[in-house]
Amino acid sequence: MAGAAAAGALASSTGASAQGAANVLRVVMHSDLRIIDPIWTTAYIVRNYGYMIYDTLFALDSKGQVQPQMVDKYTVSDDKLTYTFTLRDGLMWHDNQPVTTADIIPSIRRWAARDPLGQTVMGFVGSIEAKDPKTFEIKLKEATGLLLFALGKPSSNVPFMMPKRVAETDPNTQITEFIGSGPFMFVRDEWKPGDKAVYAKFAGYKPRSEPADGLAGGKVAKVDRVEWRVITDQQQAINALQAGEIDIIEAPSHDLLPLLKSDDNIKLFNWNVLGNQYTMRFNHTTAPFNNPKIRQAVLYALNQEDFLKATIGDPEYYKVCKAMFVCGSPLETMAGMEDKLESNFAKARQLLQEAGYNREPVVLLHSTDLQVLTNLAPVAKSLLERAGFVVDMQSMDWQTVVARRVKRDPPTQGGWSAMLTSWVAADILNPVMAGFFNASGDKAAFGWPSDPEIETLRARYARAATAAEQKQIAEAVQRRVSEAPTHIHLGQWYSPGAHRKNISGWLEAPAPVFWNIEKGRGA
Repeated sequence: MAGAAAAGALASSTGASAQGAANVLRVVMHSDLRIIDPIWTTAYIVRNYGYMIYDTLFALDSKGQVQPQMVDKYTVSDDKLTYTFTLRDGLMWHDNQPVTTADIIPSIRRWAARDPLGQTVMGFVGSIEAKDPKTFEIKLKEATGLLLFALGKPSSNVPFMMPKRVAETDPNTQITEFIGSGPFMFVRDEWKPGDKAVYAKFAGYKPRSEPADGLAGGKVAKVDRVEWRVITDQQQAINALQAGEIDIIEAPSHDLLPLLKSDDNIKLFNWNVLGNQYTMRFNHTTAPFNNPKIRQAVLYALNQEDFLKATIGDPEYYKVCKAMFVCGSPLETMAGMEDKLESNFAKARQLLQEAGYNREPVVLLHSTDLQVLTNLAPVAKSLLERAGFVVDMQSMDWQTVVARRVKRDPPTQGGWSAMLTSWVAADILNPVMAGFFNASGDKAAFGWPSDPEIETLRARYARAATAAEQKQIAEAVQRRVSEAPTHIHLGQWYSPGAHRKNISGWLEAPAPVFWNIEKGRGA
């Protein structure tokens, strides 16, 4: 068993003995790392990997403000159409080559081809031009207030910068070279999917002078080596943490949190204060969910409480919330959702009848190895069947779900009809950045919805000049999605991390990052 083997072998790992235990941070992440192109996939484990080895032009601080990161300084013309950026001194790739604007421009373009916010912003861009190796210019065709925010987008897909030869890879093809300019290097020779992923401190990284703050500021690597160890059994992971064989668990199982709270050597830390949102995603390209009325029937059939109770359990760590743009955010609204998500099976059956549902099986992908996702699909299956759907729930590990959800094959030939996942709240705060609202068909995220009305509203949001106008447009988007769902939101939830008490410096941020973390002796 991978989990048992990992738990028993951590303390005596070759890297730990060679480097010294105080210089090695050993972490159990929420998932195994199998795909390593953070532009090609939105999977959070790959995003987290990206933050280890890559850097970004801008970043969000803990207050959600955009700050320069790889950029030293920038200027904006009076008409808000020309942005000129100058890179910081001392930026180096892990192969010790200097970072130049020749790398930056194709990196921006590859990211923008995949990311919904990037796609929207690129619609405003007239040109991106290098002025010299350290200076580049973006000229807009019309003004938008989203450009800097887009370049500092905090979560999937993050606009990570890559060397020119890598960034020029087709956006729909995974990269094969993994050279970044961030505070850690990926030790590819030690990468063993199902066992571990290893990162070594990059001696050539020059951090910013400001203190670390959210995803911004100085990314100072204070350990020599970070090992992500795979322990799939949560109880074994907890045992390893309590025994001092590992230092951090990114997302311990909610049902085991009381055990950790009672241990004086363990501390809980809510690194993602904005929380997360569960989501069901439809495949819009094939029956039955190519029919918007059938998708709306699902919106009536489901309810959030059942999903949250089955996955999180403790109300301390979840919130029923019908606002698609997150409760507690400036765009919180219940518009269009007042009578939805209440398990109104009679209404759902009525819509199915009106839509001519022909009992096409819903191929529902079921992730089995991530505790916070495992119980979602069984709940969905039960509620959908009570509404009159035929459901074929197919079980697999999360990495298989991630690989399968991008397939466009018919459900009967290895494709899918619906899957369930979760978004970090920082990814879904407005209709332009939130990936599942992109309704541009083939250019949209997996599921590939096509809805011109939603796209028109998203474009209006990108041009909005005031917060009040943004709020009005966001409400219109939510109303439209309540009529023709691109996806369904299934409640907010929160998940603290756990660490040994000799660990300090873990930052509050939308993603778990491992710069700034120190490991003391003992404990």
